Amino acid sequence: MSIQQLISPAVPILVPDDTGEHALAIMDENALPQLPLVSGDNYMALVQEHDLLDWNHAGDELSKAGFLNYKPAILAVAHPFEALRLAHQMNLSVLPVVDKEHKYVGSVTKDDLLKYITENSGIDAPGGIIVLEVAPRNYTLYEIARICENEDVTIMNLQVHPNDLGMLEVTLKLNRTAIDPVVASFERYNYHVKEVYGDESSNDDITGKYNLLMNYINM
Repeated sequence: MSIQQLISPAVPILVPDDTGEHALAIMDENALPQLPLVSGDNYMALVQEHDLLDWNHAGDELSKAGFLNYKPAILAVAHPFEALRLAHQMNLSVLPVVDKEHKYVGSVTKDDLLKYITENSGIDAPGGIIVLEVAPRNYTLYEIARICENEDVTIMNLQVHPNDLGMLEVTLKLNRTAIDPVVASFERYNYHVKEVYGDESSNDDITGKYNLLMNYINM
């Protein structure tokens, strides 16, 4: 799936003839702190609310502004994961999408990207969560998957990130909430089970905790 399929028709555009005051009004109306500036079909810049608020000539046309050099964008053929990475790194609420000629195709919002991740990563499905702490040299996806399969459990989502101690934290979202046998199996194979979210939590609580984990690992 390419990012082009997630383009939101709800994101308005600004044009060079718009004034700064008009741009602020459009941002306020749509609850978006950033909007793309487009001339014809050419993507010109991403206009940010804080720049407009600091501009002493907000009554002037945007074409006269001196802050139109900020132009983050992603190619229409890119994957949503890459778009989410870019949106996170650059703290973007709106990410313009362009073609190979840098023509404006549309925009995606961070909320759209998070919704895609939620709906396509198993987060919203019932199931328990196990967080393992593994030395990098000992990490093997094959063995982790085999342990789960031996307990008749399916891994719905897996995330890996290094922690401050130089270890890898492996977060597993499983398809069952009764995960005590899986935890015992990991411990039997000398895995350090750092955190477990299973039977003791409601499905809604599990999802909430998993979302917190996802935010922590910069998904």
